[in-house]
Amino acid sequence: MDENRARRVADALRDRGIDAYLEKGGVGIYGVRIVLDGGREAIWGNEGTASLEAEVMLDGDLVGFVPEIPGSGDFSEEQVVDAIARADYTEPEGHERPIAPPPGPPLRREGGLFRRFRDGFRYDSEA
Repeated sequence: MDENRARRVADALRDRGIDAYLEKGGVGIYGVRIVLDGGREAIWGNEGTASLEAEVMLDGDLVGFVPEIPGSGDFSEEQVVDAIARADYTEPEGHERPIAPPPGPPLRREGGLFRRFRDGFRYDSEA
């Protein structure tokens, strides 16, 4: 996933009340990290592929996954946000719910006032 796209997806998820963050997986590798209950985290889009799939981690160990969502390589950002919001992580092999749960109260965006400064002014905050 492209850095700016991952940032916009994380922001849109935070606007829906989902605890999401930009995940930096290495040089030029970006994804979205969702903080789950029990200390688990779901990492989306960090595989360097166009399709959407997730790894569920606990203390650095793989404890579950969400398999590749068919056709997700052509998803718009809104479809990516919806797919991540509908994910159900209760089983080791996650799946998508038929509909997304209702949005919660919005969360503050990561970085606050110094966000663009900290990120090196690499993106347009108003776009």
